[in-house]
Amino acid sequence: MTVSSGLAMSWEEWHKHDAVALAELVRAKEVTAKQLGAQAAEAVTRIDPEIEAVLGLYDDVIADPDTNHPNRDGLLYGVPILLKDLGSGLSGRRQESGSKLFMDHTVEATDPLIDNYLGAGLIPIGRSTTPEFGMTFDTATDYLGRVKVTRNPWKLERTPGGSSGGSAAAVAAGILPIGMSSDGGGSTRIPASFCGLIGLKATRGRVPRPLSQSEYISRISIDGVVTRSVRDTAAAYDYLTRIPNGGSFIRMGELSCSYLQAIKHEPGKLGIGLSTGMWGRANPIDLEIAERVRMVAKLLEGLGHNVEEIADQSICDWEALWSAYCTNWVGSRAQFATMAKKRGIMSEGLHDYLGPMVHRHYIAAERYDKFEIWKMMEHNNTVTREFGRLMERFDALLVPTMAIRVPEANGPYSLLRDEELDPWLNRLCDACRYTMPANETVCRAFQCRPGSMLMACRSASNFTGISAGRTCCSNWPRRLNALIPNGSVRLHRYMSSNRVEAHWGIRSYAQQQLSQMSSCQISPGPTGRKIPPRQLRSSVCGTSHEVIQKFHR
Repeated sequence: MTVSSGLAMSWEEWHKHDAVALAELVRAKEVTAKQLGAQAAEAVTRIDPEIEAVLGLYDDVIADPDTNHPNRDGLLYGVPILLKDLGSGLSGRRQESGSKLFMDHTVEATDPLIDNYLGAGLIPIGRSTTPEFGMTFDTATDYLGRVKVTRNPWKLERTPGGSSGGSAAAVAAGILPIGMSSDGGGSTRIPASFCGLIGLKATRGRVPRPLSQSEYISRISIDGVVTRSVRDTAAAYDYLTRIPNGGSFIRMGELSCSYLQAIKHEPGKLGIGLSTGMWGRANPIDLEIAERVRMVAKLLEGLGHNVEEIADQSICDWEALWSAYCTNWVGSRAQFATMAKKRGIMSEGLHDYLGPMVHRHYIAAERYDKFEIWKMMEHNNTVTREFGRLMERFDALLVPTMAIRVPEANGPYSLLRDEELDPWLNRLCDACRYTMPANETVCRAFQCRPGSMLMACRSASNFTGISAGRTCCSNWPRRLNALIPNGSVRLHRYMSSNRVEAHWGIRSYAQQQLSQMSSCQISPGPTGRKIPPRQLRSSVCGTSHEVIQKFHR
């Protein structure tokens, strides 16, 4: 193995390996966990000044990777991971949730999800950025005394998405192969789409919630990972889905085999519903995105699947869906008063501790009384069952991931803006019209490169999805990936409750496609740049040599 500047391997070798491959090197004693941590720390030093994705490193862990007792027998032992600065936390470590309200907050007890990371052998080496309380997909904050804007490695003036923007930017830039994420409205899937990564929002109850929460308290948010390869996501979920007794309000059934085994299965012929509609929103989808989703539909037909376009009104009662989601989204911000009280802060002074748009959410929470909450629960039941009935008709739904192109960083979706809440929230929901319903109706959504998403329905009243995709040996998903120039799409997959929830994945250009193309255009990020197939052939996933090498020259 080539050594560069005293590091374990050259940067070219570093970005060729996904997490599974790096762990294999550790088991083979070709590198050590300490060397991998040191290389990731050096990557932070080199890259982060440009993308501002990392809040800090754990120096004691860099010096001794076994500090937090990761499982040496775990499949991913030795692989560094960044923890998102929100949600599940590691005991004794700082977690500020992107907010002045939680400045210098220290986690008291390790949450089950982090225990699962450690059980897999992953080494948490630091924190990644998130917008304040994860309440948008533009990762920008100002609570540290200056405006800190996390940027997309593909094009620095664009956002990497959010709220898992720091993790996605770091993984896409080649700092490390895997990062923590969570998703309450698209916060895993959107940055995976914008940065060309793999991202899964699991079904409610599949992944353990933080100790202070439950699926009953917070029904829409699910923790996970963003990665550069399908097999990394599968390997991670073999550990992430372990829930301690009493640790889940809604417990999912046990899987019949591991996700790494499940992703070897071939999908059959599918009946696919196609929609690029309004989904209850006021503004239409970007026309180019809609057209490219239709290109995917034609490709799927060419692969032998049946595709049928469906009308918006056949999906669900959209007024009920958006009422339920927005009531939960805004009304739940009343909890900031309780959070403040625990920290010795009077609710009247919250405007000094919350950003402008977050504070407006808190004020607007007063709109909702107990009757509105019951109405929200009724609407949630209605639309979840309607989605379930729809999925009795189809094996899959093909829809865009986002209704917009990748926006500028700290732009129209930033929480640092100072404007009235309703126009801002409407703009957010318009953009996320295809991701937020998955959270409201308990869909599982699998975001695959370049911007493709797989989802599934478990029963008429509950949704599951694709927990992990197919590995690179998959045939039709690789051909699909080879022919999608910029479309952000997702597939909903119907399965029974006892079936393993892992069937497909989309990784890189299939070899047979590569041999036929002189160049191919993909857009894991917002640039639409052309990347020669020769480069993509040696790319792990999501991140090309072009992106990573520009930071390591």
